[in-house]
Amino acid sequence: MPNLANVMKNEIVRLARKEVRAEVLTLRKAATSARTDINALKRRVAALEKQIASLSKASPAKQVEPETEPQSIRFSSKGFAALRARLDLSAAQMGLLLGASDQSVYKWERGARPRAHQLPKIAALRKMKAQQVADSLESLSK
Repeated sequence: MPNLANVMKNEIVRLARKEVRAEVLTLRKAATSARTDINALKRRVAALEKQIASLSKASPAKQVEPETEPQSIRFSSKGFAALRARLDLSAAQMGLLLGASDQSVYKWERGARPRAHQLPKIAALRKMKAQQVADSLESLSK
């Protein structure tokens, strides 16, 4: 008569192998699918790079240099607050001139940085005198 402990052990080992085999099979399928997708993406990237190279050879005169002006404009929250005080404007009026909300003006004065398209407007406002700003506000409010 076989030992009951050995029979139980062998059955547990057999069932464990069966479970592991099923899990490994799904993982193998997923890995194969992922490798197939990766290879397809590699081929697509290579084709796109080849296309970019041929297009850049066809029209080298159309290469555009990136604009560096917005990065050269400096901004400080203290200077911005001083500008608003110098021009004697409310936050709403300043926002109206810059095409922004009064809440944005408050945030900029507290340290938040304006978006890149706002910086040239702020730089232009720095160069204006109080009378020019008043005229601009009057024309905007009409």
